[in-house]
Amino acid sequence: MGRLVVVSNRVGPLKDTGRAGGLAVGLVDALTKTGGIWFGWSGDVSDEGTFGPFKKQKSRSVQMIQVDMTQADYDLFYAGYANRTLWPVMHYRLDLAVFDRRYEQGYRYVNERLASRLRPLIEPDDTIWVHDYHFLTMAASLRNMGIKNPLAFFMHIPFPAPEILAALPNAASIVRAMMAYDLLGFQTERDADNFRRFAVEEIGAADLGDGKIRYGNHETIVRAYPIGIDADAFARFAISPEARRHMARLEKLLGGRQQMIGVDRIDYSKGLPERFRAYERLLEDYPENRGQLSMMQIAPPSRAELDAYIDIRRELDEMTGHVNGRFADIDWTPIRFLTKSFPRKVLSGIYRVSRIGLVTPLRDGMNLVAKEYIAAQRAEDPGVLVLSRFAGAASEMKEAVIVNPHSAEEVAAGIQSAITMPLDERRDRWQAMFDRLCQNDAIAWSNAIMADVRTVKPN
Repeated sequence: MGRLVVVSNRVGPLKDTGRAGGLAVGLVDALTKTGGIWFGWSGDVSDEGTFGPFKKQKSRSVQMIQVDMTQADYDLFYAGYANRTLWPVMHYRLDLAVFDRRYEQGYRYVNERLASRLRPLIEPDDTIWVHDYHFLTMAASLRNMGIKNPLAFFMHIPFPAPEILAALPNAASIVRAMMAYDLLGFQTERDADNFRRFAVEEIGAADLGDGKIRYGNHETIVRAYPIGIDADAFARFAISPEARRHMARLEKLLGGRQQMIGVDRIDYSKGLPERFRAYERLLEDYPENRGQLSMMQIAPPSRAELDAYIDIRRELDEMTGHVNGRFADIDWTPIRFLTKSFPRKVLSGIYRVSRIGLVTPLRDGMNLVAKEYIAAQRAEDPGVLVLSRFAGAASEMKEAVIVNPHSAEEVAAGIQSAITMPLDERRDRWQAMFDRLCQNDAIAWSNAIMADVRTVKPN
C-alpha cells in the first residue's frame, strides 16, 4: 500500500487535530498510517500565485505542501465560481447564483494549475484523495497529464437534484469531468442518488447497481459516506478545565434558567433569520418560556465580501434588537448574538450547559455541530437536539427532534417539545445517537472510503 495524497482547498493542521474538527481527524489518521502529502492553497495571494515556490511543513511522515494564488485566481476561482456559483447552486439557491463564463474559466484554470503543480509529487503507488466543490475538475486534469493512480473525491456539501444542477451552465461538462474519479463520496444517500441520476439522465452514464456507474470505459463508485467526528475526544473536551471554566461562567449568568445554543457561520444556507423568527414565535405561542429560555447564537462571519452575507448580518442584528426590545426584562435577555469564533474546548462547555441544541439549516451537507452537541452532553442529564430535516445529519440522527426550518410554527413546537421532554426519553434518545457517533466516527469514515477506492483496478 503506497502513500496517501490529500488535496483540499485549505490544508491542515497536522497537529492538535481536535481543534480542526472531523475532517482533520479523519485525514490525519489516514495520512499518518501510510505517510503522504496534504496539498492545497496556502490562503495567501501573491503576484507569482500558482507559479510561485511551495510552502512546506513536515510532521513525521506527512508533508503539508501549499501554493499561493494570484488576486485574479482568487477572484475568479474562489470568490467567483466556487462561492458565487457552485455554493448557491449546491444549496438550492439559484436565485443567488451568479453565472459568469469568466468564473468558470478561472475555476477550470486553477484546477489545472494546481494539478500541474501536484503532478511531479505523485509516486506510482500513491492513492489521491481530493476534497470538496473547489476541485470538481481536478481528476480530469490529472488524467490528461497521464496520472493513472486511484483517484477518490469527497463532497462535503450537498449535491442537488438533477433539475437544480441542470440550471448550472455546462453542468454536463462538469459532471463528465467528475467521472474521471474512481470514487465519488457524498454525505447522504440522497446526494449520491442525485449525482447518479444526473449522470444517467444527462450524460448517458450506465447505472451498474451497487453504487457503481460507468461512463465510456470508466467505472466510478458513487456512494454515501457520512462524515463523523471523534466523539470520544469531543466528550473529553467537555470535561476539560477550559470547558469547565466557561460552563461555570454561563451557569452563573443563567441563574437556573435554560439556554438554547446555535453555532453556525453567517451563511444563507444556515437558516439563521428563520431560526430567530422561530424563537420569536416560541415566545409568542408558549409565553411560559419568557424569562426562562434564552438563545445564544454564535455566528462567526464568512465570505464577508459577498453582498448576500452582508445583508444577512444586517438582518440578524435588526432581528436581535427587535426580539430583545419586545421581550427582554431587567434580568433576562432573550437573544445573545455573538459574531466571533471560540475554540472547540470552549464550545464543548457551552454545548454541555445548553438544554437545547438548535441546528436548523435550510440545506447542509452534514452539519458536525449536531454531532458535537450530542457528544458534549452529560449522560445522566442530556440536552435535546432540535435538527433540520434538510441537514445531512438528520439521516443518521433520527432520535433528534426533526423539524422543517421553513416553518416557524414547527420549529417553535419542536423547541417546546424539547423543553418539556421527560428525562428518561432524553436519555434514551441521547444514548442511541451517542453510540452511533462513536461507531461511525471520523476514522471509520476515512477507512471506509480508502477501503473502497483501493478496490479500484489500475487504469
